[in-house]
Amino acid sequence: MKKILLTVIQLAVTVGLLIWVFHDPPQRAQMAKALRLADYRWVAGGVFAYVIVEIAAALRWQLLLRVQNIRLSPARLGGLFLIGIFYNQFLPGGTGGDIIKSYLLLKETPEHKAGALLAVVFDRLIGLVALVTITATLVGFRYRWITQTPETRHLVWLLMLLLGVSLASLFASFIISGFNLFHLLPHKFPGREKLIEVAAAYHLYARHWFATFLAFIASMVAHLATFTTFLCVAYAFHAGVKLLDLFTVLPVERTITAVPISFAGVGLREQILQVMLHNLCGVPVAVAKLIGTMSFLVMLFSSTPGGIVYFFYKPSGIAKRVGIREMQREVATMEHEIQEPQ
Repeated sequence: MKKILLTVIQLAVTVGLLIWVFHDPPQRAQMAKALRLADYRWVAGGVFAYVIVEIAAALRWQLLLRVQNIRLSPARLGGLFLIGIFYNQFLPGGTGGDIIKSYLLLKETPEHKAGALLAVVFDRLIGLVALVTITATLVGFRYRWITQTPETRHLVWLLMLLLGVSLASLFASFIISGFNLFHLLPHKFPGREKLIEVAAAYHLYARHWFATFLAFIASMVAHLATFTTFLCVAYAFHAGVKLLDLFTVLPVERTITAVPISFAGVGLREQILQVMLHNLCGVPVAVAKLIGTMSFLVMLFSSTPGGIVYFFYKPSGIAKRVGIREMQREVATMEHEIQEPQ
């Protein structure tokens, strides 16, 4: 019931943001003109860039699975990955694809259940570390430029708050893991099972540091290719924005829209890019909003093969399809079964 309520709130926020973003008739007229004059060859380039995102992320996941001695056929591996990408875009919260991918992977590898779950957890974790690295580098070197107006400064401060919370959580989990302090946490401590998962992943992937490093490089490629998707869309609308400027702005958008405030960041993405691109790069408000919407549509289009794969995918050991709630329950049960590292 609680999750249903949160989903309803999230969808309501999404609708409200969309109304707010696109309510102005003159801006809608400017958007229509920009769409007529757009060079859609660049949009096709954006699709190609996002395919690179998917390839890099799939290679990262393959590396992490092999550390767990999990080896699937390329067809199974690619199918699971595409399904996860699809549902991460279409399910509220941004991590629904991880639940489905975890569930199907558990069914494919019943003898490696803990390893399968840890690979999914660390896949998300190493992606976060790569994003923090890129953000700290770009925003750190261009802090004065990106905070030159009060509006952009407030968004950068929000970015720093979110990254600070993420880094504090990572540091705390690292300390608790390193000193094996889980026995000090109450059994009902919020997120205790997740901390145990992360700790187990730390221990294993630290021993396989070279594979972990390659997975980190793949994460960097995936994030930069995502930025390139937005860049191609900006070029399609003749926004006149420089590569370095856009790449400095995008970590703000990527981090804030990752918070499940709206469905897949819809509405919020347009508002952030409007503020950042208009104030810092002189991009017209209508075009800045279009860059956000069209980039999302490119990512959505590039993710649709996963929906087709899911329709035909027949997991090993499953007689019939189950609902997302049952998947969540089974994955949660597996999380409770992971033992604390010795």
